[in-house]
Amino acid sequence: MTENNLQASEILDVVGMDDKVVGQATRGEIHEKGLIHRAVHVFLFNSMGAIYIQRRSKWKDRYPLKLDSSAAGHVDSGETYNEAARRELQEELGIMAGLAVILKVEACPETDNENVVLFEAHSDAAPVPDPKEIYDGKFISPRELSELMKNDCDDFVPAFILLWDLYMNTGSS
Repeated sequence: MTENNLQASEILDVVGMDDKVVGQATRGEIHEKGLIHRAVHVFLFNSMGAIYIQRRSKWKDRYPLKLDSSAAGHVDSGETYNEAARRELQEELGIMAGLAVILKVEACPETDNENVVLFEAHSDAAPVPDPKEIYDGKFISPRELSELMKNDCDDFVPAFILLWDLYMNTGSS
């Protein structure tokens, strides 16, 4: 089974507008039908205040080779947002760090119908990107990231642009 087939067959919770679970479906079915589901994004900062950004793997079914949050992924069926954020940070970057909830975004076109919880983490550990998930990545200053998004928004996952804008307007930066 190919990586895309494995991803498409993952079982995720389907949720209603109130973010309560109403059933389960495969990832492929959820994306095909535009069902509301859950995801997490993590912004990882180092002690210099730089944020780690990743370029998604070419094998991703959504937005391959686009720039994205430090770590991001679906919330597995029965998993909490916090558990998913911890898992994604560990799986994608090999990092364990404290996580703080920054904000929650309701499902919308920019998030591919995902209710998203954004977390912030801080660590000076060197990320070890999982090549199945991440093509490459680097730390850049928040100012540089904002400039990149302004000048080349088509190179970014839409949810990342939305979350970064909201993050910058929360006073968290």
